[in-house]
Amino acid sequence: MTELTGVPETMLWTLHNRASEALRPDGFIRDDEAARIYQLIDYDYQRHFGRPDGSHATRSAMFDEVVSSWMDAHPGGTVVELGCGLETQFQRIDDGQVQWLCVDVPEAIAVRDCFLKPTDRCRFIGKDARDLSWIDEVETPEAVFVTAQGLLMYFEEAEVRRLLTTILERFPGVELMFDVIPRWFSRKSMAGLWKTKLYRVPPMPWGVNPDEIDSLLRAWSTRVATVQCQPYRRLRGFPWSLLVRMARVPALRKGMPSIVQVVGTRDGG
Repeated sequence: MTELTGVPETMLWTLHNRASEALRPDGFIRDDEAARIYQLIDYDYQRHFGRPDGSHATRSAMFDEVVSSWMDAHPGGTVVELGCGLETQFQRIDDGQVQWLCVDVPEAIAVRDCFLKPTDRCRFIGKDARDLSWIDEVETPEAVFVTAQGLLMYFEEAEVRRLLTTILERFPGVELMFDVIPRWFSRKSMAGLWKTKLYRVPPMPWGVNPDEIDSLLRAWSTRVATVQCQPYRRLRGFPWSLLVRMARVPALRKGMPSIVQVVGTRDGG
């Protein structure tokens, strides 16, 4: 398997959290493929990433709900999964009709290909999400949903703006879903954030507070119709589980990581 460093290595961190949750008898996500891959890879997950906290499993479950609902309303449409890594969302929610594009840097796609094979309806594209030529691979531009789990925070703000505004421009009525970190956490990561003694989290230049995201996106593009922002629903263990309760307090919510849903307009805005 290709040796991973930097941002691509985070695919093992997210796999650790998601598969560990799936393997629990009381887990809140069912993900047989993630559990299979997790057990096949010879890697000391807990030593590198610490105890699983359920954060990435929660995120995946929340994405599953929204994308599944969209698929019901857009049979045969296209889901583009930016920064796919070893995410197994297609395997969890495939309806037998959706067209799926898994986009990630070549070294990440090489690892993915060791455990998950592309099909006619689930294609792999070995490109950085910022290389916008992946857009040309979309065959149903009138029905597109773009996801980005654990990706945009690793880009500079100007890169995020270019990516999102181009997607909104090229796909009228597109729906997007991505997660964001607050500004304070971005600053902490840039100063050097060690998850454990062995694993330093890659720098995350783009941070935005939940109460800022709506106005920011609308300032970037006139093609934004609606914006919804919600906190993570479940986290395991102390102190992470406290964040769910803290997110219910408006004054504290603006300092929390969040998941954002955006619907684009079908006209020029």
